[in-house]
Amino acid sequence: MDHNKTIFERVNEMATRKGCTAAQLALAWAHHLGTDVVPIPGTTKLENFNQNVGALSVKLTPEDMIELEPFASSDVVEGGRNGYMQMTWINSDTPTLTSWKRN
Repeated sequence: MDHNKTIFERVNEMATRKGCTAAQLALAWAHHLGTDVVPIPGTTKLENFNQNVGALSVKLTPEDMIELEPFASSDVVEGGRNGYMQMTWINSDTPTLTSWKRN
């Protein structure tokens, strides 16, 4: 966990330098990868949507992209996406196939 915290702190420091949130920085990074990459953020709150749109105004230099590159590899972040206890909640409200399938 300390490893992931260090990564977050470094990304957050760069976001602060850029005047944006870490989430906006991540979306801006994906947007700057090229025209064949389209970030698709999901949100249910208008405030988060507006922050996501704000990522479009974050300008990244080639040097910024190089600085962010080491954090983009799938093997950099350690551990699973969800904690052990959260795993019991994933899809816990998904109805069984027989409960909605027509006979």
